[in-house]
Amino acid sequence: MSANISQIAAGLKVRLNTITGLRTFTYQPEQIQPPVAYPVLDSVNYHKSFGNGIVSTDWSIYIIVGRYTDSRAHELLDGFLSTSGANSVITAIEADKTLSGTANTLILNSGASIQPQTQGDAEFLTVRFSCLVYS
Repeated sequence: MSANISQIAAGLKVRLNTITGLRTFTYQPEQIQPPVAYPVLDSVNYHKSFGNGIVSTDWSIYIIVGRYTDSRAHELLDGFLSTSGANSVITAIEADKTLSGTANTLILNSGASIQPQTQGDAEFLTVRFSCLVYS
């Protein structure tokens, strides 16, 4: 199976879209209306098996949760980082590890790099998840 980058990004978007109220994109949107999620390709790793049959891709999945000083954003962050529940990113992503047949498997490694992100004159609470996709 050899999925292209656009197919994997679309598959990640579909999985993220299962979280109610989360606006999802296949790329970073120009305008931010939190909560927003989108994947970003970090690297493509070739030669992952004998005969070069498996390619893995490393992805960052960014969620811009809300205004940094908004307590509601911090409450939402708890749900996104949880290992279970309706807002859990790991539950949403790993519920279909093949991304509807696009990938062989995937693993959501971590939710890290929780920090403010400045857009225009606003500061947003952002979290980056690390996802490894094998195709």
